[in-house]
Amino acid sequence: MKHLPLLIVTGLSGSGKSTAIAALEDVGFFCVDNMPVKLLPQFLQLSTPNEPDTAGIVFGMDLREKGFISSYESVLNGLRQQGFEFEVMFIEADEKVLVQRYSATRRQHPLARGQGLLAGIRSEKQLLQPLRAAADHVIDSTHLNVHELKQKIVGIVAAQRALGPMQIHVISFGFKYGIPAEADILVDVRFLRNPFFVPELKDLDGEAAEIREFVLKTPEASAFIAKYTDLIDFLLPLHAKEGKTQLNIAIGCTGGRHRSVVIARTLYDHIAARSGRVELIHRDIHQPQ
Repeated sequence: MKHLPLLIVTGLSGSGKSTAIAALEDVGFFCVDNMPVKLLPQFLQLSTPNEPDTAGIVFGMDLREKGFISSYESVLNGLRQQGFEFEVMFIEADEKVLVQRYSATRRQHPLARGQGLLAGIRSEKQLLQPLRAAADHVIDSTHLNVHELKQKIVGIVAAQRALGPMQIHVISFGFKYGIPAEADILVDVRFLRNPFFVPELKDLDGEAAEIREFVLKTPEASAFIAKYTDLIDFLLPLHAKEGKTQLNIAIGCTGGRHRSVVIARTLYDHIAARSGRVELIHRDIHQPQ
């Protein structure tokens, strides 16, 4: 495992560590939350996760483990002496915000028993001060919403290592069978002329050359393709910048057999020429018409 980047995510309870770990998992990290710090050396001796696109390994560690404070310094120093390279990401937030978050979730702070929430927060902050001082990255989540925190986390790791590109799915479908629940971007192409009403074309599907020519040769189709691919080229980098790991573009016609298939294939070819991670799905191409 030594060749995989290692990252330890820690910090104040309620500051957003779980959100950070979820964001890192979404961009290809192998994540282990609430890892007992004393088990870390043994875990690192295990075989490397065999997924070829694993970006690195993340361990979530904090005061949920009772032995964390007394053990983390010696364990981390020992790992460095053994040649392991890792970084520590410390996440924090203002007292007032932490109190509000605990009040909203009604969860129990790990140090609140016997002294109250605010005293527990202050005790944790004091106990973790040495770890904060030694951290490679300190992130204040006080004024960040969930999406902004994820974006900041992904931005930090992306600046240091190459992360895989966003996975894009182009889905053709028929409105008569329902809109795909996973759709992020939806377009209706029922304004295009329909091969279904041409007897010699009705039984073909949108992957046939005859259907493709029929749908695309009109001025309306040409103008739509030009405008929509331009829009997609504008949107994809913005979605990736927001930290999205996958984007589902759904293209619908009446039955999902002709027009949506042609347009989905055209859009897929356009994106595939620019991005290596795009998949084409014809959801309803074989449905009865």
